[in-house]
Amino acid sequence: MSCSFSASGTRPAKPIAACYGITWWKRGRIRAFLTQDVSPRFFWFSRCALFYARRKKKGLAVWANRVTPALQAQARAMNVPLFIMEDGFIRSLGLGSGFLPPCSIILDSQGAYVDPSHPSDLEDMLRETDISTATRERANSLIATIKELHISKYASNSAPQIGVPLPNDDRPIILVPGQVAGDLSVVRGGGDIASNLALLMEVRRLNPRAWIIYRPHPDVEAGHRAGYLSDRTVLSYANAIHRKGSISQLLEQIDEVHTLTSLMGFEALIRGKNVTTYGAPFYAGWGLTTHLGPALPRRGRRRDITDLAAIALILYPLYINPGTERRCKVEELIDCFSRAELWKPTYVMKLRQKQGQLRRYFMHFISSYRAPHA
Repeated sequence: MSCSFSASGTRPAKPIAACYGITWWKRGRIRAFLTQDVSPRFFWFSRCALFYARRKKKGLAVWANRVTPALQAQARAMNVPLFIMEDGFIRSLGLGSGFLPPCSIILDSQGAYVDPSHPSDLEDMLRETDISTATRERANSLIATIKELHISKYASNSAPQIGVPLPNDDRPIILVPGQVAGDLSVVRGGGDIASNLALLMEVRRLNPRAWIIYRPHPDVEAGHRAGYLSDRTVLSYANAIHRKGSISQLLEQIDEVHTLTSLMGFEALIRGKNVTTYGAPFYAGWGLTTHLGPALPRRGRRRDITDLAAIALILYPLYINPGTERRCKVEELIDCFSRAELWKPTYVMKLRQKQGQLRRYFMHFISSYRAPHA
């Protein structure tokens, strides 16, 4: 694959005329990302979107979880370039499931990067792209900033860490991040393990002596997504649960991350932690993880952490400044995290938060009457 980059070190925006599968609360931000000579149109029906894109002789962007084999076949038959859209890896100061639009997106011309069954632009870039000295220096500086400011996908939090029980002996401390049940990365990249409970059980089986900390996925914890496990169930296999506080600071306290496909594995790698993968995330198969998941025959080139950060955080995603609604570099977005006025919740976001709290209350209530492994 031939990758072209702008002078700023990022890929140029794709010529996209139509969007499909984009929820209403994201559309204004997505329009800002994609507008070039004209603004893209949003469609409720994929067939209408395909015909419009073909008439305009431009591409169609589709949110990853709305892509089907039939849609891909139709796009090929109509000679319409199809771009798979997802959130970037440094996204916003708050949750997308809470109706906060993304400040970083991915447009992949081959397929969802979370699906190891087929190639993606990200996989090709990791296998084929040679990183310039200037970009490597920029990536190393970015890694240092991420560590210093405790940046993660949804947060920048330097406040004191909420305590988590730790062992008073030399047992290895393993962090197991929970994921959203039915998430595309779990369904396509999870391999033989398909649930948070199955992952916890396998980590405990392979590490009987370890001190295991379970961190629920923030979308699940907020009550917006499926994948909830009761405390009784988790503590049957883990030693502690870490629900709130900085993920970045938590990573400083542990020795290893054992994960299915969670982005927390990537965040741990750029912080110098050992990572074991039980699924097939994008960062596995490059010599950086202990890989126990499905075989990854297209991968195999050895990459270092700087290469991984340069490609996944600088060259692959697109970023936007939420203050100006203009495209920007990742460093500019990180600067925006210190401006609280840019992240104030709207009325709809507040309602969404209340909805999540209510759903979470009922999940806790129901779990209190279930058997420990329910």
